[in-house]
Formats: sequence, structure tokens, C-alpha cells
Amino acid sequence: MKKLFFTEIRVIYGDTDAMGVAYHANYLRWFEVGRTELLRETGYAYSEIEKYPVWLPVTQAHVEYKKPARYDDVVLVGSYVAELGFASMLINYEITNKESGELLVTGYTRHGITDSEMRPIKLKRVYPELYEMFSAISADSEK
Repeated sequence: MKKLFFTEIRVIYGDTDAMGVAYHANYLRWFEVGRTELLRETGYAYSEIEKYPVWLPVTQAHVEYKKPARYDDVVLVGSYVAELGFASMLINYEITNKESGELLVTGYTRHGITDSEMRPIKLKRVYPELYEMFSAISADSEK
């Protein structure tokens, strides 16, 4: 069962292209905002996680565009941990128009879980409290 955490973003003029729609690369930025706020919601902001030191480098990103966001729209970025592995995680995203409820974009980012030297670490063994936090917000935490 997925547990979406929502972040609200207003599309600013600088986010749009000549056609008046949100430039395609901005959705990846909005994924990052959603991911950052998802972590903050758990009590472990990125800045806290990096103190361990644990890094979450993006190893893959995927975006499916369904409908465009436009200048001054308010979009909701829904984020959740879809998979939690030994040294990686997958975060899924759904971006909707707040007013209409229309689904605009879906996608995901896959992250390695590394130390500050970018060496993979087994989070459950090295930092069990962080593993438990990620596990608590993962889609399969209800299983």
C-alpha cells in the first residue's frame, strides 16, 4: 500500500517554455522537492541523513508526461518509497493539478545508498535507525 506525502508547488513564469507550459526538465526538479520534503516529513531531512554520512545519489530517473502544467498552476507532488533494498531505494512520484485533480506526470528515481566516498552501504546493518525510518514510509511497510 503506497503512502503518498504531498508537496505543493506553484508553477512560476520561469518554469515555462515558449508554449506556456512547464518545461519538461522542471518535473525532475519537482521530484527532488517532493523527495526532500518526504524525508523532512519523517524527521530526517537530507542534511540530517548526510551527517551519518549517508548519501542518496540518483542512479536512474524516469518521467512519463501525461498532461502539461501551465504558468500559475498549483501542482501537488506525491512521493513515496516504492522499494527499499539493501543498498538502494526507489521513490515514485505522481504530480497532479491541485485544482482539477488531473494526473500530469508519473515517474520515479532510483537511488544508491552510499557513504560519503560513494561506496554502497547496507543501510540495515550500518545505520538500522535510518533503515527503519525508510522502511516505515515504504510502500510495502504494511506487509
